[in-house]
Amino acid sequence: MAEPAQAVRDLSPEEPADVEDAPVAESDFPGCRAVRISREDIEDYDGRVEYWESRTETAMVVCEPTTTYHERPGHRLAALAALIGASRGSPLAAFGTSDLVRFDADGTQYELLQADQILYLHPPPDEELAPKVDVDGDHLPDVIVEVDYSTDVRVRKLPLYEAWGFSEVWVDVPDVGSPSRPKSRRPGLSIHVLEGGRFRRAESSRAFPGWSAWEIHRALNETVMSEVTREALHRVGAVLGAAEGTGPDDDPWLRHYLDEGRAAGRAEGRATGRAEGHAAGRAEGHAAGRAEAVVAVLAGRGIATTAALPARIGELGELPVEGLMQAALECGSEAEFLQRCAAAARP
Repeated sequence: MAEPAQAVRDLSPEEPADVEDAPVAESDFPGCRAVRISREDIEDYDGRVEYWESRTETAMVVCEPTTTYHERPGHRLAALAALIGASRGSPLAAFGTSDLVRFDADGTQYELLQADQILYLHPPPDEELAPKVDVDGDHLPDVIVEVDYSTDVRVRKLPLYEAWGFSEVWVDVPDVGSPSRPKSRRPGLSIHVLEGGRFRRAESSRAFPGWSAWEIHRALNETVMSEVTREALHRVGAVLGAAEGTGPDDDPWLRHYLDEGRAAGRAEGRATGRAEGHAAGRAEGHAAGRAEAVVAVLAGRGIATTAALPARIGELGELPVEGLMQAALECGSEAEFLQRCAAAARP
């Protein structure tokens, strides 16, 4: 699959700074209709609401019913996040369609955005989970995902996410679209990261370093996992794990199979009398794993590497993996990476 074309735009400085005070109109939420829902009824409303505010008790309700085409990217992302978490060695959390709300001082809900998917790199403890995310009081998701199957969140919803301070929002326009979706909304995914209180377009995720917008779009829309997606999930999981000092051994599910493989290897080693060879192999595997993680980080950042880099990394000795990852995330070239590592290794 070639890199998909994208039809998205940045938020411009000319847009209202205080988007919450601007009047709400149907034209602000393409693909939605305005419906009056009272403060009491919004608590139990189970339809697809893009936005609701208490001043006029107006809800922007999605015109088209829920379809598998709209729901598939969000559900697929939850499965992909589980695989990244296993590779990292600690679980991520995807909670699906979620209400993001703001409350008055007396605890009354006065504004609501409904996200298609929310992701946490580090899930909040069970005692902190609530039916809705309190934007002003709870730990906010690391990534918000919006699926524009028949809608367009760029007009008003994305500026609201910006005003509410969400750090990263993905907007995916699925390969399969609604007949009512404007033809100008071509398939693709855009990543918006918050910097200085404003969103800017990014080519890759900040929460998932090195995972590019086109790779994410492909992963969300393909029916069978491709080799491109498999490698991307492994790469991103390795980068996240290297930053935290964890890996597949720390995931209970993967550790079970890794332990089985090691047990078989030890048995074979005893049978052939190659214990020393296995010890050397484990050391070699550790070094290769460090080098692989570095190369993955650099590749994810678009930095070219040579075939000699893994050997050069091995020559650095036992430089902590945190130092290796920091150098890989901050350098501008392979040569600068090695210079940073050499400086860090000096006593």
